[in-house]
Amino acid sequence: MTEQAAPYHAHLYYLPETRATAEATRRRLIDSMESGAIPQLLFVGRLKDGKAGPHPIPQFEIHFTKEALPAILRLIEESGLTALVHPLTDDDLADHTTLAQWIGTPIELDLSTLDPPGRNQGVARFAKSDF
Repeated sequence: MTEQAAPYHAHLYYLPETRATAEATRRRLIDSMESGAIPQLLFVGRLKDGKAGPHPIPQFEIHFTKEALPAILRLIEESGLTALVHPLTDDDLADHTTLAQWIGTPIELDLSTLDPPGRNQGVARFAKSDF
């Protein structure tokens, strides 16, 4: 899948002292999805208080189409949370590095958990086929 046709993920990071902000931002995203204010927002995940995949600190993820990117970026920037926004192409590593956009201070990811191009390490995850 090309970058142009790819759906998107965003990972919104939080620490114990910013968890309330993460909860409020998550609620705002759910409300935007349910009300149709951002119809291309397809999924809002739960807060994960530990490491998940390449993400070394607590985070939650959202899934959306490229059309929603401007609205999603604006909402994340307003939250003040650090976030990684990336497309879902056939290259998991590039999605989280060279194709990714950071909002806030970047966080060092555990890249060893990511698939090389064209290969799945057997880790079930929400991806392109779910759109």
